Amino acid sequence: MPSSTTSSDRPRVLVVDDNEEMLSRASAVLKSGCVIVGAVKDGPTALKAALSLRPDVIVLDIGMAGMNGFEVAARLRESGSTAEVVFFTVHADDEFIAAARAVGGIGYVVKPRLAADLLPAVREAKAHRPFVSAGR
Repeated sequence: MPSSTTSSDRPRVLVVDDNEEMLSRASAVLKSGCVIVGAVKDGPTALKAALSLRPDVIVLDIGMAGMNGFEVAARLRESGSTAEVVFFTVHADDEFIAAARAVGGIGYVVKPRLAADLLPAVREAKAHRPFVSAGR
């Protein structure tokens, strides 16, 4: 019997965070169910990587220096990227969730729930379904 999960079923993910530890943690959480196509530390690099790597999902920190995650998401849409965006952040406020949706984010994971919520959020995003961390 064939495996129920082929590599083509696994979301291709680009992870973006300006904190090296968070990049490593997010990648570690995702590696069992995703193909990590890249991990980058700033907005301009994320935009270039998204265009060249063509991920299914971009896991994107909001609070980055220079170009924040909201700006990156807006520019991705302007450039024609079809990747779904899952924001991951320390901000649990409804205003941040609304702002994330306004720039095209389909998923929203708070960092304290990273281990429990990030992989399900990415899987939902690949299926074009929204996800917001529980118990914010």
